[in-house]
Amino acid sequence: MIETGTLLANPFVAAGDRAVFSYDVITLGETMLRLTPPGTLRLEQTAVLEVAVGGSEANVAVGLARLGLRVAWLSRLTDNPLGRRIARTLAAQGVDVAHLVWTPEDRVGLYFFEPAPPPRGHRVLYDRRHSALSRMRPEELPAALFQPQAARLLHLSGITPALGPAAAATARRAVELAKAAGWQVSFDVNYRRQLWTPEAARQGCEPFLHAADLVFAPASDVRLLFGLAATASPQAVLEQLAARYRQATLVLTLGREGALAQAPSGERRQQPALAAEAVERLGGGDAFAAGFLYAYLTAPAAERLALALRWGVAMAALKYTIPGDLPLVERHEVEALLAQEGEGPALHR
Repeated sequence: MIETGTLLANPFVAAGDRAVFSYDVITLGETMLRLTPPGTLRLEQTAVLEVAVGGSEANVAVGLARLGLRVAWLSRLTDNPLGRRIARTLAAQGVDVAHLVWTPEDRVGLYFFEPAPPPRGHRVLYDRRHSALSRMRPEELPAALFQPQAARLLHLSGITPALGPAAAATARRAVELAKAAGWQVSFDVNYRRQLWTPEAARQGCEPFLHAADLVFAPASDVRLLFGLAATASPQAVLEQLAARYRQATLVLTLGREGALAQAPSGERRQQPALAAEAVERLGGGDAFAAGFLYAYLTAPAAERLALALRWGVAMAALKYTIPGDLPLVERHEVEALLAQEGEGPALHR
């Protein structure tokens, strides 16, 4: 059995308050192997590819586990050295992988990342068709796990329903089971133009957006998927979302401008980005989601939205300094960065 890492203490919530839950967060999605040429070599000229692990929901899981929450990752993996590498990599970061579906069939998804400075720009090529997760069926979910005291929140992204009908049905069923068990649901739109069109993405994400208690979305994705003008302000974009999904706390990421959020109560907060010398921006949105969820689940209700935004932008800034997809960030680094910025990260020790 692959062992999980050590749980760290939570600075906001006493351990006894969380003991009734087996997990704080469960994520569901595909994790791939990432193949990258060294330096700034092009894929067509390199003789060597560096191998790493990455996938949106797994990135969030790793970030949360490193911050000290109990996290499990659900997926379907091919039982071969590639699948086992993915599982062991996540387990080494403290993510519980005990509920994975293992299969001798299908394949592990791959993606190729070609890093490059301006004006060339980075490039991503997917090779994930017929992957094990894309063929995961609803009945393969560990239904016994979806109990009231098993977890506090289920996190998914729009990448999973984009992978095909089986994966979409599995994600919808996971949301149904989570809601029936009384969990919260968070959903990251995470639009990928290589996987589906804006119209297909809007339709495919709609059931999740209506069910979610917490929605993450880059403002640029919302403009594209909902046919808003490219010049629409973040406030106007947020108002459009709030009119459609009144039940959810909505979080718009604004790139170098930070983030904007609104609760169902109407409370609205904006947080500037923190300065960072970017080594790699890939995975920054997932790091933001991890930081936001951490504070959202652990901070006092009166300060939840403001603290969640601060932890989100701090996690993203730190992730930008780290190559690879995984947010290999320590909680004390986030606290130090927020203290440096005068954001008071340790008010609730």
